Amino acid sequence: MATETELTSGERKESNGQRTKGRASAKLWVTAAIAGMVILGAWLKYSPSASGSSAGAPPAALPQVVASKPLVLDLDTRLGFLGQFSSVSQIELRAQVGGTLTGIFFKDGDIARKGDLLFTVDPRPYEITLAEATAQLDVATARLELADRQLDRAKDLEQSDAGTVENVDQRTADRRAAQASVEDAKARIRDAQFDLDHCRIAAPFTGRMGTHLVSVGNLIAGSRTATSPTTLLATLVSLDPIYLDFDISESDFLTYSKYRERVKGAHVQRVEVAFGDDKRYTRKGVFDFLDNVLDRSSGTIRARATVPNSDLILTPGQFALVRVVVAPPSPTLLVPDTAVLPDQSQHTVVTVSAEGTVAPKQVEVGDIRGGLRVIRSGLAPSDRVIVGGVLHATPGTKVATQDGTIRYDGGRD
Repeated sequence: MATETELTSGERKESNGQRTKGRASAKLWVTAAIAGMVILGAWLKYSPSASGSSAGAPPAALPQVVASKPLVLDLDTRLGFLGQFSSVSQIELRAQVGGTLTGIFFKDGDIARKGDLLFTVDPRPYEITLAEATAQLDVATARLELADRQLDRAKDLEQSDAGTVENVDQRTADRRAAQASVEDAKARIRDAQFDLDHCRIAAPFTGRMGTHLVSVGNLIAGSRTATSPTTLLATLVSLDPIYLDFDISESDFLTYSKYRERVKGAHVQRVEVAFGDDKRYTRKGVFDFLDNVLDRSSGTIRARATVPNSDLILTPGQFALVRVVVAPPSPTLLVPDTAVLPDQSQHTVVTVSAEGTVAPKQVEVGDIRGGLRVIRSGLAPSDRVIVGGVLHATPGTKVATQDGTIRYDGGRD
């Protein structure tokens, strides 16, 4: 038993020695493999063939943009304002005579021409009054004829000494009273005829009708002088021509006033109008009113233009843009409106420098002319403006440019 134990212990020592030699051999192989990988990587990185392959790779492509110099044209300077249309004439249709409403001869919202019949009031009471006045005139006329004959007879008797002067004077007074009765009867006829005529209510001018406020069969109140309450039947507003009211700031008012002092002529008062979704200034008008005082609270002054409206499209209350000339023609820079980038309350135009780098510039813009945006300041005629491609290119980056063309559309001016 003791011998077996000793042998077993010896065998263990031999086995441990063999394990130690195996581990050392494995570490040697791992170290050699790592060293080989490092050498291979260095060779791939710094070998002539690897360097030649990297140098031959194509460079990254530059962003493509379309650039053009601003278009320069001789244009006058204009200021734009927001206005609202109002009617030249507006009337409340009320009856001048009372009675039963017997007819309505329009549809709500219709265009009524001057003289068109709109309402009728029952005329029978006024026809009766007219007949009575006519009968009174007949009686007064008969009395006047009798007075004339009696006066002539009294004068003949006086000349033959058969009558007296007092009789002639009496007959003369009777004739004057009969003549006054005739004039009174005629006045009553005119009065009755006036009431009868105003049983028919017609349009005093051409315009658009509002909704009728009283239906047929209602009893309405009328008054010739509006000294008593009257019944409102409808409203009528004129459409051609039509007013365009707008407010001008104090600085713009001074600019326009100086221009009007320097330049004389009817063209100074011309305005252009655009309304609805159409941004073209297709309508023409005349700047014919400027208020005599500035509003202290708003710092603006009230202005008005008169605009023809023969097609009756424009309506009171509708908003429109109005443009007024404030300076004679001068060289003006124009760029596409899409090339002007809003930057909060400012505007920016992206240009390309001579070295081909992106250089944004802050500009002051004007109105739209010929489909292009007016640049008042901040841009030079020689600057190349990015009008297509990458409009939001990063400042300072290199870009590849292609020449573009800016075209002016006179039909949109």
